[in-house]
Amino acid sequence: MNRTVNVIKRFGFFLLVGIFFVVHSSFSQWVGDPESEAHTRKGIDDVYDLKFDGARAEFKQIVNKQPDHPAGYFFLAMVDWWRIITDFDNTSYDERFLSELDHVIDLCDQRLDKNENDVAALFFKGGALGFRGRLHGNREDWVKAANDGRSAMPIVQKAYKLAPENKDILLGIGIYNYYAEIIPDKYSWVKPFMIFFPKGDKAKGIKQLHEASEHAAYANVEATYFLLQLLQNYEERYSEALPIAQKLYARYPNNVIFHKYVGRCLSAVGRWNDMHDTYGDIQHMVEQKKTGYDAYTEREAHYYLGLYEMNGTHYDAALSHFYRADELSRTLDHKEQSGFMVMTNLKIGMIYDMQQRRDLASMQYNKVLKMNDYQGAHNEAERYLKTPFAKN
Repeated sequence: MNRTVNVIKRFGFFLLVGIFFVVHSSFSQWVGDPESEAHTRKGIDDVYDLKFDGARAEFKQIVNKQPDHPAGYFFLAMVDWWRIITDFDNTSYDERFLSELDHVIDLCDQRLDKNENDVAALFFKGGALGFRGRLHGNREDWVKAANDGRSAMPIVQKAYKLAPENKDILLGIGIYNYYAEIIPDKYSWVKPFMIFFPKGDKAKGIKQLHEASEHAAYANVEATYFLLQLLQNYEERYSEALPIAQKLYARYPNNVIFHKYVGRCLSAVGRWNDMHDTYGDIQHMVEQKKTGYDAYTEREAHYYLGLYEMNGTHYDAALSHFYRADELSRTLDHKEQSGFMVMTNLKIGMIYDMQQRRDLASMQYNKVLKMNDYQGAHNEAERYLKTPFAKN
């Protein structure tokens, strides 16, 4: 598959993310009475803390009280979505997830047949389509993902026109504004395709996400999470990302995604001892088989623990971690080599050089050159083939 298609798919994914969160951020305003509102808030907190059974119990209360309203079914789908993204290879929840979304769409259509300006129905239908598109995209069914995205966009735009004062909606708008600018900036040859999408504004997007993080009634957690991702993964503003990651993990101490971001941010700012402690805790939770602490998480922990030992010149200990990360990669990387596999093998070669095991080091560098290039790994491998790596 050529790079144009890959980037368009990537942009389409973020577009779907934006569509979903425009909707997701505002659903609670249409759940009805205070009792349902309380169940909604408690259920949402349980979802973020990966307490799935508790979340389903809360949302079923809404379904039982309002069986003809799409809200409860939408929230139940939200639970299954987080089950899916924290256990991605497990497809056992896909069918129920899609069935829940189809029911949401049916209920919304019934309401829209009576009133085409029913804001709640517009929001929940747009959200259901966005959710469905995200699953299709993650399962690499790009045609279905694109169709859901195209269907959801006009629905969300209409809902935004009907409720423009909603601060929570800034989350979805901010996400779109950010990615609609950075994707063409990173890949200039995709710019011609952008004529089909509204123009983005990265600075405005970040500002909108900050505002949603601080002032949104229901979307503040998601806005905070997206700010974390942007600052850490794209903007490289690591010192700003770290306190955000710590804040999220402190609030939701069972959320493996937030936990891993704390470790990544600590690594990025060079707080090695704190990073070591964080990934040590993560590895302990892997051993305890806590929800979400799966083989992918174990691989990440071993990789960063290997970096810690390598930085401290404890090469045998580092190799032990890297060997395990490589072993896991060979099971987890079904279609192509991940960044973890590439960088792990590069680091192993560098350690072999420092141990004066030049033949083994060269084998590692040649192995890396046969893998996908990741963050300049090929250039490093070629350089170390010519001149052995030496720690400064």
